[in-house]
Amino acid sequence: MLPTPAIAALREKFPLITELMALQPLSWFNPRIAPAAEGLKDVGLTADDVADASARLARFAPYLAKAFPETQAGGGVIESPVVPLPAMQAALGLASGMTSGQLWLKQDSHLPISGSIKARGGIYEVLKHAEMLALDAGLLKEGDDYSLLASDAVRAFFGQYAIAVGSTGNLGLSIGIMSARLGFRATVHMSADARQWKKDKLRSHGVTVVEYATDYSVAVEAGRKQAEGDPTCHFVDDENSHDLFLGYAVAGQRLKAQFAAAGVAVDEEHPLFVYLPCGVGGGPGGVAFGLKLAFGDFVHCVFVEPTHSPCMLLGVHTGLHEGISVQEIGIDNLTAADGLAVGRPSGFVGRAMQRLIDGYATVTDEELYRLLATLEQTQGLRLEPSAVAGFAGINPVLAAPQYRQHLDKATHLVWGTGGSMVPAQEMAAYVARGRALLAAGAA
Repeated sequence: MLPTPAIAALREKFPLITELMALQPLSWFNPRIAPAAEGLKDVGLTADDVADASARLARFAPYLAKAFPETQAGGGVIESPVVPLPAMQAALGLASGMTSGQLWLKQDSHLPISGSIKARGGIYEVLKHAEMLALDAGLLKEGDDYSLLASDAVRAFFGQYAIAVGSTGNLGLSIGIMSARLGFRATVHMSADARQWKKDKLRSHGVTVVEYATDYSVAVEAGRKQAEGDPTCHFVDDENSHDLFLGYAVAGQRLKAQFAAAGVAVDEEHPLFVYLPCGVGGGPGGVAFGLKLAFGDFVHCVFVEPTHSPCMLLGVHTGLHEGISVQEIGIDNLTAADGLAVGRPSGFVGRAMQRLIDGYATVTDEELYRLLATLEQTQGLRLEPSAVAGFAGINPVLAAPQYRQHLDKATHLVWGTGGSMVPAQEMAAYVARGRALLAAGAA
């Protein structure tokens, strides 16, 4: 924690810090938001980079369909449905602010292989690394059917190499499962808040799990040090990886195609608001980048974080980015939203997206439980606490005067980031707690 005088100076310069320290839900809209054409220049990546990532995933589709039968129905493409939520919209009492608009859910909670948004960036980075090694070794050449990578000989080749990552859980699942299936020696360094079932699942796939009694940042640093000491080890850097970021960004054009097929217009009169749960920032940052490339100024992205882990809001609002953590201002970084339990944000994402993200909001753990129980009751959908955070960003947008002009024709999309692989008993406990909180509130 910073010395008291240093915190006092920060609070004087940035009054919002006082509100953050009170651990009450709040919202902040970005005064530095810029037109997409300008803000995209900050990223250092382009539409061509995203197209290259998309093409790589297409090359790997035959392999994925062979190695993971659950992807066969989609031709080896790792993608999730987008579904309307009329009953949830009514239950949340949003109809008055969304007269003709609709509430939708992007079900990254149901992505194949690892059941979370991390299946996008995490799996992509592993596949890109595998492709590079196989091409360099002459095991692949242009035009090959990538399903040949499923052979025992290729698995033995990849077994000479290692992949490591630090994770609160979901990224570790994606990296670990994909790496192990290809044949890599995989190690996931997991922070104290990671769920036991995620550790167990990784070990069942042959992944080495190293546990820490401390938070995400320590697990990441340990993974980085392991890779530095092993020339055969590739470290997946959740804080700074461009490959992770591009894997997430592919979602933008895919969503555009899904909305077009569903007859959902996104234009000046029909703006799109997307609400993304945020931890270190890589997943939501990459998705938001892809959305801005796909929809330009017609999409507005809002990041939502736990009140106990508002690291991206703190970093962007102060301009200090990775130079400040929530712990340094006395916030404990302890939250039921394990995927969002990050104290220090990605400096790369914070700077890259600082003129492209419209706003930030925070949400309490209790509200996350109420939201997941409401979603289960109204739509029969079960998401983990982290994954429903986006719902908490809607009301701040509805109340913001700058968005009122076309709000009645807007589409609101909550990005559901995980939950389909949560064990039934644990999910039942989540729902039961949420129902109890709803009942207490109604009493």
